Amino acid sequence: MPSEKIGEDWAISAHPHGVSVIENGPFKGQTLAELWRDHQELFGHQKEAVFPLLIKILDAEDDLSVQVHPDDAYGQAHEGELGKTECWYIIDAEPGAEIVYGHHAKTREELAEMIEAGRWDDLLTRVPVKKGDFYYVPSGTIHAIGKGIMILETQQSSDTTYRVYDYDRKDDQGNLRELHIQQSIDVTTVPAWTPELSVSEVKQGASAIVTYLQTDFFNVYEWQVRGALELKAGAPYTLMTVINGFGKLVVAGKSYDMPKGTSCIIPNGIASWRIEGDCDIIASEPGTKE
Repeated sequence: MPSEKIGEDWAISAHPHGVSVIENGPFKGQTLAELWRDHQELFGHQKEAVFPLLIKILDAEDDLSVQVHPDDAYGQAHEGELGKTECWYIIDAEPGAEIVYGHHAKTREELAEMIEAGRWDDLLTRVPVKKGDFYYVPSGTIHAIGKGIMILETQQSSDTTYRVYDYDRKDDQGNLRELHIQQSIDVTTVPAWTPELSVSEVKQGASAIVTYLQTDFFNVYEWQVRGALELKAGAPYTLMTVINGFGKLVVAGKSYDMPKGTSCIIPNGIASWRIEGDCDIIASEPGTKE
C-alpha cells in the first residue's frame, strides 16, 4: 500500500485488501466484489469464485523488495487464494532505471545456496527499462521494480507475495522486514524462464491497437487513440485504464470523459464502443483458461 517510497493504486480490484467501488451508473456505490457475486450477467456468467483480475499502478521512489509469487496450486494450498502471474507496462522510467527480472541459478540447490550466502549480485538478473516497455512476469519469476519506475500492472487477483531480499533495510523501529525464504525457494522457477513476447500492432487511421499478451490468465492491449478508435468485444468483459492524455468513451449512445488515471469496465453484452481524443489506454480481458 502507499508509503513515502511507493505509491500504489489498486485501480480495478475485487480483492478484499482493496476493493473498487463503482463511481456511476445504476450500480453506483456498490463494490466490484458485490457485482461479481450478485450480477454475473455483467460478466457473462463466469465460473470463477472471485473476480480474477487486478489492475494496479505503482510508482517506486526507491528500489522495491525482490519478490516471487506462487502459481495457483501452491497459492490455493498454502495461502487460500489464487497464485499471481502478472505483467508490467512501463508508464515512465528515469534514465538508468532497472528492474530485477529473473535469476542465474541453474538448480534449486544452487538457488538456495546463493540466497543463503547473500550472493545477490551473482544471483539476480538486472534489466534496464524505458518508457513504453512491456514485461510478462509469470508466477515463479524472481522480480523487483527499481527506483524511478512507474508501471501499470495487470495481474491475477492475489495479494500473495514472497519476499526474497529487501536490501537489508530496517524500519523506523530498527527491524528488518520479514522474508519468506523457504516459500521463495519452493515456488521459484529453476532455471529461470524468460517468456518470448509476440507483440503485434493493427493500425486504424492514426490510431492503433497493440496486442502485448494473450495467455490463460489475461489478454493485454494498448489502445493508442489519435482522433478515434473503434473497438469490439473479444471477451465477456474488458478492463481499461487511461495512462496518458484525455479521451471520451462513447458507448450505447452515451459519452463519458476519461482523463488520465480513469479506470472502467465494459460489461458483458456491449458489442462495440469508440474512444475519441488523444490518449493511451492499457486494456485487458480475462484469458481463455479452460
